[in-house]
Formats: sequence, C-alpha cells, structure tokens
Amino acid sequence: MNQVPEKLINFRVYEDGNDLLGIADVELPSIEAMTETVKGAGIAGEVESPVLGHFGSMTLKLNWRTVTKPTVHLAQQKSHNLDLRGAIQAYNAGTGEYKVSPLKVAVRCIPKKTELGKLDVGATSDASNEFEVTYIKVSLDGKEIVEIDKYNYICKINGEDYLKDIRQALGLA
Repeated sequence: MNQVPEKLINFRVYEDGNDLLGIADVELPSIEAMTETVKGAGIAGEVESPVLGHFGSMTLKLNWRTVTKPTVHLAQQKSHNLDLRGAIQAYNAGTGEYKVSPLKVAVRCIPKKTELGKLDVGATSDASNEFEVTYIKVSLDGKEIVEIDKYNYICKINGEDYLKDIRQALGLA
C-alpha cells in the first residue's frame, strides 16, 4: 500500500467544538523542545539536551480576510478552545484511488496579539489573531498523535507519555 499524502482538501475553524468562526488561514505552532547545553568532563564538546516533555512558546495565528466579529471576540483576555478540523487527501499509488483522512487539531490558547489590519479599497484587510498555546492535541484518522498540556504535565507523542514519570515524581499522579 503506497499512500501518498497529497494535500489538505479543506478545513474549518470552530470555537468550543461547534461555533464556526469563519474564513481564515491558520499558522499552526512549532513544537520546539526546551534545551540546555551540557558540557564538561567526559563529553567531547557540547550537546543541546532537550528537557524531557518541555517545550518553548507555541504560537498559533489565525489570518482573516477582513475584520470580523470573531477577530474581536478572540481578543478577549481569557482562554479560547479552538478546533481546527480538516480533510487530508491521500492517493493510493497501488490502487489508483483517493482516500480522505480526517485531521483535528484542538488547542487551548490565550490571545497575545490582535491585528485589525489595513483599510484599502477593494482589498482584504488582513486582520489576524495570535495566541499562546497552552494545550494542543492532534488527531489524524481518528488516532491521537500529539497531546501537549503544559499546565497539567502531559506530553504524549505517538502514544508515549513522556511526562508520566515526572508527574509521579512530583506527586501529581
């Protein structure tokens, strides 16, 4: 089975699982491990060692065509629960058939920046919202592949819970 993931067919942005927010494009966060340089006797140089299950700031950005009610609503200084639901198209090179795989990205985020954009005749205003992501869960084809919850010490990647032992050591489990 030679599945070739080709493209994201389309997606929608929801708040609290059911309120469609509108037409936007999304810049998903980067998942970048926090690191510390390890050097000294017994090491030939330096190693940027990741801190297990800990990540730097994760930013999500929604880019809107115009200023909309959701643009302003999402500027409210509170957590917002957003669901990004998409359909990924893959081509099976063996059978010559297409398959659609559901993609879901759920985030809990806090607004950092709201751009109201520009006003120009006959043009988009390019409004945007930028958020700090404190929780993210990515599911593909109904299978959870990433879950990071910074406040609750959860870091699961492909089913492996990297913070399980840390939660136990801290008396949280």
